[in-house]
Parts: sequence; structure tokens; C-alpha cells
Amino acid sequence: MKDRRIGKQIWIHILLLLGIGITVFPFAWMVLTSFKTVGEAMQIPPTIFPKKFLLTAYQQIITALPFTRVYLNTIISTAVTTVAQVVFCSMAAYAFARIEFPFKNIIFVIILSVLMVPGQIFLIPQYQIIQKLGLLDTIPALFLPNLFSAFGTFLLRQFFLSLPKELEEAALLDGCSRFQIFWRIMLPLVKPGIVSLVIFTAKFAWNDFMWPLIVNTSPKMMTLGPALSTLQGQYTTKYPMQMAGAVMAVIPIILLFFVFQKQFIEGVAQSGIKG
Repeated sequence: MKDRRIGKQIWIHILLLLGIGITVFPFAWMVLTSFKTVGEAMQIPPTIFPKKFLLTAYQQIITALPFTRVYLNTIISTAVTTVAQVVFCSMAAYAFARIEFPFKNIIFVIILSVLMVPGQIFLIPQYQIIQKLGLLDTIPALFLPNLFSAFGTFLLRQFFLSLPKELEEAALLDGCSRFQIFWRIMLPLVKPGIVSLVIFTAKFAWNDFMWPLIVNTSPKMMTLGPALSTLQGQYTTKYPMQMAGAVMAVIPIILLFFVFQKQFIEGVAQSGIKG
């Protein structure tokens, strides 16, 4: 009986290790390719490790693109989008969870209906709005359509619903206003949810490809995704240079996840406590 249990655990660990290998292999291949020469990257049969680790691709990507400007554009767009969504979504979520007002449920259902349709449907109207505002090929065009999120509102609403009403009642008796209750009492208690929203939003904004590609055409106004796609040639592609850019693009998101890993897992685990 004991041997059977040990054998079962061994197979479980083998399957887990296999899953980890399948997950990590593309990332490892990307990193190793960034240190190869063009010939090694296109060699048949392929080689996993480069003969010599070279930094040539990293030097080329910085000169081939206005990489510093593109990186800064991505940071600005991600930071503004994340901060704005945390502010607006938290206030909207608190209102839908705790404040009674006419047609509250109907309005919330309308907001949730945005999640039921593909995001590509909104590209043309969003583009027309940005065009009429005269903001095409500018930095604000990157983040203006993403300042509010139906998903973020739903996520934080679940956290606010899980908090006891006695906290608000005690604060009202002490003379706190509704905004003071929200800012000083309720918001700190939903910190795991806010961290989860920050990671989800930052990841989406950092990796956003279609909207920046449509709204901005100048290389200096692009973000990392569209800028790296311009390195794709019609006949040949410098894969080490592309992989070097991808490595430099993915590092901030990986660091963000590892720094807030505990809060992120806690937030995802608690997001469906009460609905």
C-alpha cells in the first residue's frame, strides 16, 4: 500500500515536471536565441545553446529602433492605464457593492455586457473618437480608451461585497463621510483585489498590440509590441534581434509578478467569495 502511494506520487511529480518543462521551454528558447548569431538561430537542425553567448543582438535592437523612446511610451501608457483603472474601477465597484441608487442592477448588467462581446467591435468607434479629438499618433491615444474596465469593476465589487456591513455602520456613527469610509476603511481591506487588478491591467497594457498599431503610425509613438513587429522582414528575419527585444520587453512584467506574487494569488483566490 505504501509502495503504491509512493509510485503514484512519483508519477504526479513527473507529470508536473513535464508541465513545467513545456511551459518554460518557449521562454528559455527565446532567451537563448537572443544570444545567438543569425546563422545559429536559423540553423537546421536547430541548436538549443549558442556556441558563444553574444550581446550583439541587444546592441542591434537599441540602434535599429528608437528603443528608449518606445520603452518610455510603453511605460507611460501602462502606468496611466493602471492607475486610472484602479481609481475609477474601485470607486465604481464600491458604489455598486455598497450604495443603493436607482437602476443600480440594470446599470451593472449593462457594464458587464461589455465583457460578452469581442473587443475588436470597439476599435472603429474608438478610432473615430480619437481622430475627432485630434489625438492620432500621440501618447494619450494609447491609453484614453482603456481608462475604465468592466472586468476591474466586477473583480473589486466581489471584494467589497465580502466585507461586513458593520464596518460602514460603525464609521457612519463616528461621523465619517461616504468618501472617508471608502478611502480610509474599505479600500485598504481590498488590497489583494487591487494588487490583482494592477497585475492584470499592467500585463494587458504592456502587451497591447492591436490598438497601438492602429492608432499610432510613427515609430517614435509606438509601444513595444508594434515596434518589435516591424523587425519582421518579408524574406528574412533577424530572430536574435527580435528575441532580444522580447526579452527586454517581458522582464518588467515578470518582476512585477514576482514582487506581488503572494498578493496576486490571494486576490485571485478570494475574488469569488461572495457575489
